[in-house]
Amino acid sequence: MSKVDVIMPQMGESIAEGTLTRWLKEIGETVERDEDLFEISTDKVDADIPSPVAGTLVEILVEEGATVEVNTVVARIDTEGGAAAPSDPQPAAEPVEEEPVLPLAAEPVDEAAAPAAATEPAAAAEAPAPAAATDGPESREERILGKSTPLVRKIAAEHDVDLADVEGSGIAGRVTRDDILAYIETRAAAPATAPAATPAPAVSAGAPAASAPAAPGQAGMMQVPIHGATLDIRIPPVPIRDGDTVEEMSRVRLRTMEHMLLSKRVSAHVTSVNEIDFEHVVRLRKKLKPKFAEQGIKLTYGPFIMKAVVEALREYPILNASVDGTRVVYHRDINLGIAVAVADGKELIVPVLKNADQLSLMGLTTGANDLAEKARTKTLDFADIEGGSFTITNVGVFGNQFGMPIINQPQVAILGTGVIEKRPVVVQDTMGNDVVGIRHMSYFALSYDHRVVDGAIAAFWLNKVKDVLENFPEDVI
Repeated sequence: MSKVDVIMPQMGESIAEGTLTRWLKEIGETVERDEDLFEISTDKVDADIPSPVAGTLVEILVEEGATVEVNTVVARIDTEGGAAAPSDPQPAAEPVEEEPVLPLAAEPVDEAAAPAAATEPAAAAEAPAPAAATDGPESREERILGKSTPLVRKIAAEHDVDLADVEGSGIAGRVTRDDILAYIETRAAAPATAPAATPAPAVSAGAPAASAPAAPGQAGMMQVPIHGATLDIRIPPVPIRDGDTVEEMSRVRLRTMEHMLLSKRVSAHVTSVNEIDFEHVVRLRKKLKPKFAEQGIKLTYGPFIMKAVVEALREYPILNASVDGTRVVYHRDINLGIAVAVADGKELIVPVLKNADQLSLMGLTTGANDLAEKARTKTLDFADIEGGSFTITNVGVFGNQFGMPIINQPQVAILGTGVIEKRPVVVQDTMGNDVVGIRHMSYFALSYDHRVVDGAIAAFWLNKVKDVLENFPEDVI
């Protein structure tokens, strides 16, 4: 019998885990290569996962409803088509983790050490090995190796945690990332009866810091390494009073928290704002709406903005880039991430419109509308959320003047568009005289990474966007 492992796939660059929602085959059933085998749900997409090979499903290692890390073995398929032999499911062997997964806010990321750790031969070869069959009990080291991943052991070592003291909630008692982080958080919360801790040194206003919520009624304290130094940062407890409602964050909110905290720690954020006259676009949109409506397409201001962004990125390609360590990667394709609010505005997802620089105004409109609909109906697939090179987020749809968005890593810039509304402004009449007129105006805010983009380039880029929108060609469809 030749068995092939089936793993939990990584459905996105920042996805660390997935929930196996339903098995589409049972043990003993045959399955064809690329035939749907099970369903998963992640922070960003729901998807049917095909079988990697043809054969017979002989083992199911992850039950429906369980959430596991990417690359976890969830099943095994016999490629020789033999009958399923009854056996007790064994813990899945954890595969190599190719790159460190960002932990929750309790642990800052050592950006310098992460790439090295990911490429060390020793780390690449490390994976929990099944304990050898012996008559004697497992050693302490064997228990730890068999019930933890390299990532978990790395976190434990950095925080001086003995994994034997941590209760695992994973398969067969495996200690998961959430288990170790919860243990560290609980240990950091100082009980009221504990000796008073040494007062924490003051933290400068510009110093980055990571924190995690302390347990109610306890004064938590985190040790946060910053540029080689360790700061003891006190975390005040949140009082919970009668009538308050407490709920756990959703997986999407937790992943958003991780991604945003990472971005604030990694990038040197600066925001520049420009005011744009939309009067010409308002009139052009009104003129074009009937033509688009004839094809069942709703024309919004978004495609005009995307067209202007594309033209600006062509002229200033440094904003269509990503940072890879100490290297700047200039992307050939212009793939626009479009932030979409879902779950009644409680969550945010960013599908990606690929090759936006090759699309007409009609193509941008249909592409953006299709992605927004798929996001709201939770039918996005992996290809819809990967590969973004620049992101646009629209706070104006909620009536806001403008916002200062956080950069979507590893990109170097993000544009926040404000509400388009009538305002009194100074304009020139046909005689060249300054007069007060009523125009449709909007504020655009560009947040950029000052490690790569300087203020002058950001200003030039915003001015280009402004110029395209205020002089949008009449014949573009």
